[in-house]
Amino acid sequence: MGPSKPLGDTVKKGYRALVDEAMAHVKTYTVKEAQAKYGDPKVLFVDIRDVRELEREGIIPGAFSAPRGMLEFWVDPDSPYFKPVFGETKEFIFFCAAGWRSALATKTVQDMGLTSVAHIEGGFSAWKDAGAPTGIKESKHKS
Repeated sequence: MGPSKPLGDTVKKGYRALVDEAMAHVKTYTVKEAQAKYGDPKVLFVDIRDVRELEREGIIPGAFSAPRGMLEFWVDPDSPYFKPVFGETKEFIFFCAAGWRSALATKTVQDMGLTSVAHIEGGFSAWKDAGAPTGIKESKHKS
């Protein structure tokens, strides 16, 4: 057996290329643009971060929590895990911590057929830094 190749040599397209590709195909809102839509009943903010991130970092009040790992299953009406909220006529604005996962998620759901979708540049971190509305997610885990 010869020397093993570093894992990086097997990756054909890295995360940066995937994120850049997604960014080129999805609508991106600045925090200011997203804030202008906050509270609009025709808009749903979708938080794709893991529940532990929500508990640790905080939330955008009123955002729908859809962890990234379940998103495709929750969006597809043919899935046994479908969430009817994704069948509503709304604009969906996705966000994560920094805007990378949400760019990929927005591209994915757009490819699945959701047309009125966007994500927030800089994610929750930028939202929080701008002083936009945040709240606390109560932990369900015992310390």
